[in-house]
Amino acid sequence: MKETDLIIIGAGPGGYRAAEYAAQQGLKVVIFEDAEVGGTCLNVGCIPTKTYVHSATFAEARERMATVVSQLRSGVESILSHPNITLVREKAKFIDSHTVCSLTSHLSPLTSNNIIIATGSETKWLPIKGIDDPRVVDSTGLLNLETLPKRLAIIGAGVIGMEFASVFNRFGSEVTVIEYLKECLPALDSDIAKRLRKYLERQGITFKMKTAVENVADLDADVILMATGRKPRVQPDFANAGFEYDERKGITADANFETTVKGIYAIGDVNGKQMLAHAAEMQAVRAVNHILGKKDGIRFDIMPAAIFTEPEAACVGPTEDQLKEQGIAYECHKSFWRANGKAQAMGATEGMLKLFTYSEGLILGCHAYGAHSADIVQEVSVLMCRNTTLSELRDMVHIHPTLGEILISV
Repeated sequence: MKETDLIIIGAGPGGYRAAEYAAQQGLKVVIFEDAEVGGTCLNVGCIPTKTYVHSATFAEARERMATVVSQLRSGVESILSHPNITLVREKAKFIDSHTVCSLTSHLSPLTSNNIIIATGSETKWLPIKGIDDPRVVDSTGLLNLETLPKRLAIIGAGVIGMEFASVFNRFGSEVTVIEYLKECLPALDSDIAKRLRKYLERQGITFKMKTAVENVADLDADVILMATGRKPRVQPDFANAGFEYDERKGITADANFETTVKGIYAIGDVNGKQMLAHAAEMQAVRAVNHILGKKDGIRFDIMPAAIFTEPEAACVGPTEDQLKEQGIAYECHKSFWRANGKAQAMGATEGMLKLFTYSEGLILGCHAYGAHSADIVQEVSVLMCRNTTLSELRDMVHIHPTLGEILISV
């Protein structure tokens, strides 16, 4: 039996970042991955989707996707070629709490005091009648289509559903989005979400809100996308390790992403906390820091997110509805793309920003939709990490003309 400083299971954004950082700190790392490195995000998630977002036609999108994914995958392969990292291209299995073996070879079992689980997530399929209809696909299946569907029905108006609705509408498909809730994008401020939905309706997308799909046969479409979210990817062998986990909620982990068994960590989608690639990367840093006994200042309570529709949307911090529900005294400051010189010059005047502050001016959060709103919200996220007030923000010089000026015009 061999021993190493750190075992990592999964080479997605969390796993390969943990391996890279740990190796830079001098740890000997063994990382298991039985699929392509880069995980869901790089291979069948955010990167392929954004390639579609930035392509003019369906044919161009498919061609560019293959090129972009291949290039980025090569970059991850390079990261994992560090002399302190051993990449095992096989599926890992827990024998006990600190011993891992390969499911697919006679590789000698490995033992370590520190193990990081980064197995990611998978499609959450709803138990709808007719779900085995060959027209039904998840996001991976949709990205693998070789021909553009004439009619696309999307079940779910979350991030995945809204991004694909925007993209395929632009490519020329007839798109219908069906959502059980009263509004799309529940993590986004309802005012912003409604405005974005109304804009997309004007672009030709049909929305059926407060509607439940009971039978796939009722949907008049060539392709049906199941976009009802993702669930943590847990494995039966996790029981051998002894930590707490739930099939639906994922692995229980604390603020350092350590599980209920000392020395075993769970990062990224598998812990169900913040299912975002950038969250997984920062959780990786925190977990490795905890292993090394290092302190850091990462603020996991401030987690920006973006939706790459056209125009895009982004948010950080609570929605206005949440602030009201929590009884927090706040002020709402609004700004509009149509009043910005750069937006006018770009012909991208659709957009609105809401900045929330405490009564004394400390920034609480920001929700927006409009061209490059993700970049603007990212700036707010940085300011929030440094406890910035609105008056301090207004004292900061912003280049003219830029969309960033939308932020200081609230």
